Amino acid sequence: MYPILLKIGSFELRSYGVVIAVAILVAYLLAHREAARRGMDPRLVEDFAFLAILFGILGARLYYIAFADPGIFLREPLMVLAIWKGGLAIHGALLGGLLAAIWFCRTQGVSFWAFADTLAPALILAQAIGRLACFLNGDAYGIPTTLPWAVTFTDPHALAPLGVPRHPTQLYEMGLDLVLFGLLWALRRQPLLPGRLFLLYGGGYAIIRFVVEAFREDQLQFAGGISAAQSLSVLVLVASLLAFAQLRRQMEPGARGGQGGTRVARR
Repeated sequence: MYPILLKIGSFELRSYGVVIAVAILVAYLLAHREAARRGMDPRLVEDFAFLAILFGILGARLYYIAFADPGIFLREPLMVLAIWKGGLAIHGALLGGLLAAIWFCRTQGVSFWAFADTLAPALILAQAIGRLACFLNGDAYGIPTTLPWAVTFTDPHALAPLGVPRHPTQLYEMGLDLVLFGLLWALRRQPLLPGRLFLLYGGGYAIIRFVVEAFREDQLQFAGGISAAQSLSVLVLVASLLAFAQLRRQMEPGARGGQGGTRVARR
């Protein structure tokens, strides 16, 4: 669509970077607000933001290379860090962010489930905005189709093959992400078990990605043509269901429920 928003001489302002920056900012502001509403120190979100971005970018890059070109680790190891050349994957970003959150919560003495519930709506909204970045950039493109809402990329800077009507998979996922965001936003004030909102996010996004991946052409795949995203989505969905069952058992009579443990003393 519009990979380059502005070009002055050799300088190019790319739409992907601009929209991703907006997605990160929106997620930060929303999480900050939600932390305050839940009685959690908003400075926790401030402290976590840089760590999340760092681990997210690193995870996104390593995940992409592991499937797209694993030989680069030995052939050109310095190119692993060349994120300006493209090649980032959302699943890797989420895995990197998850590891960062677990470590952060342990070091800060924060309930992981309470913190994860706080971040969940912001995460899926940021992912929805991020898919707009993919659409403008022409990546995460769909398989060819003759449906009337097919999108044809014509800009030579787009990453999608040009001149072929395709499923707008970026918009499919964006729309479904927004639906999930609306659900999480509506449920966030309900007296849910700690962790339930985050697990609903994880399981919901796993279903969304599994479905949308069926219409994508530029998949990262295991040997044999098995979609990495669909495989991981199944694992995430199963893990979310098992974790929810375990949390529910822990909150049965004899245990205290609610949103306890969200207020944290600062160092």
